[in-house]
Amino acid sequence: MHPQQQLALALLAYAAQRGLAVDRLARQSGLDTAALLSPTHGPLSAKQWHDLWLNAAQLARDPTFGLHFGEAATPAALGVVGQLVQSSRTVGEALTHGAALLPLLTDQVWLDLAHSPQSVWLRFRQLPTELAASATVVDHLVDFVLAFVLHELDGLLLERLQPRTVRFPPGARQLPEHLRVLRAATLAAGPPGEYSVELAGACWSMPLLTADYELQAALLQKITQWQAARPAVEPLRDKIAGYLLANAYLGIPSLEELAANFSTSARSLQRKLQAEGTNYQEVADAVRKSLALHYLKMGAYPIKEISYLMGYNELSAFSRAFKRWTGHSPAHYQPASASRSLPG
Repeated sequence: MHPQQQLALALLAYAAQRGLAVDRLARQSGLDTAALLSPTHGPLSAKQWHDLWLNAAQLARDPTFGLHFGEAATPAALGVVGQLVQSSRTVGEALTHGAALLPLLTDQVWLDLAHSPQSVWLRFRQLPTELAASATVVDHLVDFVLAFVLHELDGLLLERLQPRTVRFPPGARQLPEHLRVLRAATLAAGPPGEYSVELAGACWSMPLLTADYELQAALLQKITQWQAARPAVEPLRDKIAGYLLANAYLGIPSLEELAANFSTSARSLQRKLQAEGTNYQEVADAVRKSLALHYLKMGAYPIKEISYLMGYNELSAFSRAFKRWTGHSPAHYQPASASRSLPG
């Protein structure tokens, strides 16, 4: 399946998570969802690709739709591009592979890389094409790639990268969500037609943790099990639980981060959950419990690593929470043959 086709399907799946009418989105963008699922479909036309981004943002009423999609996406969304990024040994190698293969995803944007002992620079510029994308679509495309790169590296490095600076071309929109998602110390104006991100120079040679590739496969197995049992009409708590499961590879987000991806405020989201007899903490804990049990029963990961993935910096805090959820310590649920487990 062509990488652009896979990315389009991932965008439609994310739109469904956001509660958008996927059939309507596809129809407005000149796409046939059944045909798009065919391995022989191939890449989208320039107009289809342009319209899909534009219509998704308009239907979601989200001026940072690309940013939120990038924050939520996993390497599976990029197909072979994501696979090559994952198989890289270092951040620099992953970025080099990604830059070389970006044309498979879009012909509207180009990525140049530069690095020195002091800085790593990612510079995006719009390319002239037969069908020039609107400034809005280019904004969404660049936002997607920026957010995807930063948040996917979080998962592969088990630490959060914080750009020193993110620069936008003159006149480009700079919204509060850019500060939150991109975690930039500074948002600034850059040269015309160029978006850029500066990271610390030491990032280039950071090794990627291949153990997390196995972890993502385990998570995908868990998501598949959950999706098979989804009802046709879901309450909000189930939609949120599904979103958390689908993106748990990058950790459980805060209420504020989750609300931003649902295009609402934290207060409004909490109020709607309370009307269903629950709250965000309870939903997040239920997902943590489900994932923790899944990883423990696999017997492939030490309890300390599972604790970190569930958002706990201290093993003791995770053990207390787990005992509150289940009545037992984490070690109780690991197979006796698990050789990597630690005391719970």
